[in-house]
Amino acid sequence: MSAVTDACNLMNNYTRWPIRLVKGKGNTVWDDQGKEYLDCTSGIAVTSLGHVPPQVTERLHQQLDQLWHTSNLFEHPLQEQLAAKLAQLSGLDRVFFCNSGAEANEAAIKLARRYQQKVKGEQRYEIITFRQSFHGRTLATLTATGQDKVKDGFLPLPEGFATVPYNDLPALSAAISPHTCAVMLELVQGEGGVLPADPQWVSAVAQLCAKTGVLLIIDEIQTGVGRTGSWFAYQQYGIKPDIVSLAKGLGSGFPVGAILAGEEVGEAFSPGTHGSTFGGNPLAMAAGLATLQVIEQEQLLQRVGELNRYLISRLEQIKESHPGKVTAVRGMGLLVGIELSQSAADVVSHVREKGVLILQAGPQVVRLLPSFVTTEAELDRLTDALDEAIAAL
Repeated sequence: MSAVTDACNLMNNYTRWPIRLVKGKGNTVWDDQGKEYLDCTSGIAVTSLGHVPPQVTERLHQQLDQLWHTSNLFEHPLQEQLAAKLAQLSGLDRVFFCNSGAEANEAAIKLARRYQQKVKGEQRYEIITFRQSFHGRTLATLTATGQDKVKDGFLPLPEGFATVPYNDLPALSAAISPHTCAVMLELVQGEGGVLPADPQWVSAVAQLCAKTGVLLIIDEIQTGVGRTGSWFAYQQYGIKPDIVSLAKGLGSGFPVGAILAGEEVGEAFSPGTHGSTFGGNPLAMAAGLATLQVIEQEQLLQRVGELNRYLISRLEQIKESHPGKVTAVRGMGLLVGIELSQSAADVVSHVREKGVLILQAGPQVVRLLPSFVTTEAELDRLTDALDEAIAAL
């Protein structure tokens, strides 16, 4: 394993693994010592087509020779094409492009407030979110996040946010007031422990929002663009949000974020109300278009479903083989969590030593995020390493 030196000018805000990755292809990455790893993190749900997917690479190379940046003072044909595709896939009408998930959620918060105040003429500004949620690292999005650990040392936080228990309709109903602007919800809490929302509760939340005039924002930063087996997780819950935020898997590793909204809500952003210098740049748009094209042409949404069933069956076998050590297996598509009776850190470390990369999602949950082009043989390698690591607990 390569050694990581402490003599570094980077700020110390990441807990780094002792690995320097220098190359990736498909589902394999290599460190600077030549050791290879099976990547079942997808760069935290980003490289959904594997590393350096050829179709996206080719499209980016073409764009590199044409145009990198112009600013949003000019019309962008590629922005228009990607927006049209996202509108078609989502059933929503308007799209704003940015660079990351945090920026997308910031834009969603601003759009919701502006719609309520300028279009509806109501002094609504409060956003209700849920415990264990994760929405980003900016001041507004970390305030929206339902985890106190991300807020430590950043007081005072912005006003206008409230947090209630997940899957608890009475608590949400009690929190809604005349100042409530929107409810912001992850349908699978990825960072919070891979916790899927209860379908009946989600349906009731959507009805409650419609009844009270509260906008429903669905944070699909981690679940969107096919990760759960449909283009968007909300499509499996039978609801239609007012605003959706996207990032991570939209550009196959090239930074791109977006929010989608219905026509009436989307028109609340008028010239000068919001913007992004790099948002929607030609390279990001090329990556996004190519990514969606590959998922569609290669029928990868269906493939995600097949891989989910195979992976869950293998994990359930591990659970049965180690009574008391694995307490739950859950998730949607290729966002899967394994809840343990002990610390997940030891399992993650043990599996990494065996050349397989996985993640944590809280102290006792292992998070698996394989790419959409993973093979059953690679899932066997993953689950064999997990089986050995859990046996060693």
